[in-house]
Amino acid sequence: MPLSRLGNVIRAPYVVGMTKKDIEERKFRPASQEAADARKAIGTPQTSSSAYRLAFQDTEFLLREDLRPVRFQLELLKPQLLMDEARIESTFVFYGSARIPEPDQVQARIDAAQTPEQKRIAQNLGKKAHYYDEARKLAGIAAQYPVNEAGCRHFVVCSGGGPSIMEAANRGAADVGQTTIGMNIVLPHEQAPNRFVTPELSFQFHYFALRKMHFLLRARALAVFPGGFGTFDEMFELLTLIQTGKMKPIPILLFGKSFWNRVVDFEALADEGVIAPADLNLITWVESAEEAWHAVQAFYQDSEPLGC
Repeated sequence: MPLSRLGNVIRAPYVVGMTKKDIEERKFRPASQEAADARKAIGTPQTSSSAYRLAFQDTEFLLREDLRPVRFQLELLKPQLLMDEARIESTFVFYGSARIPEPDQVQARIDAAQTPEQKRIAQNLGKKAHYYDEARKLAGIAAQYPVNEAGCRHFVVCSGGGPSIMEAANRGAADVGQTTIGMNIVLPHEQAPNRFVTPELSFQFHYFALRKMHFLLRARALAVFPGGFGTFDEMFELLTLIQTGKMKPIPILLFGKSFWNRVVDFEALADEGVIAPADLNLITWVESAEEAWHAVQAFYQDSEPLGC
């Protein structure tokens, strides 16, 4: 999605698509040059004060409570610009647990359990390990969607950049030599993106709201695997956006019907009248990567060829 579609936040012609000649012919010195000169300031009591720093180089200033709207804008723009430059027009987004193990790690986790309760949980997570493989396979299929004649890329695999199902998605794209997006979030405990995320498309967010917006701005399909609070939050926000007409429908592929119907009684929501029976049709139930990709193809079978 080009920046020009973001309204009055900023206009693309002044940011992307500028040639070296365009930049050289600008009347004003570039900010990067001014910033470099500012760092060479003569040391005096005045220049040593934080008040003297250029505003955009003053981290303490940017982190002030009053600057939250500016930080929102920066966190919206940075990933948007970088994905525009990478010619990413649409994405295939993967949601799911950060705790489901890769199949060959299941037994080790069960053996590492120190209490009966830990062993029971390890066994339950192990029963879902095949979804790691399905996420990896689906990502590998989607990532091979051909680049169009204009050089724009569709169904680029995108995840939260973390472990487990997120790792499987990024890994599937990497398996077939394609770039893949990771949208990490700052958390109190130390973490890092999984090793399969393309470094130039590895983003870090402070605001959950902006992260979720970027998940959906380019989303052309979305796969949801068994998960916890984070997965629920992301999935139900998407369902609500489509239900209320704030977003055009896209394929929402739920893997693991037995899991989802155990933890959420979707039919009961309709029976109680708090959602319409037709709202249940927003969900497509699948169990395999092949079934999921077939559902995506069926959803878009009458659509125009993908462009930029």
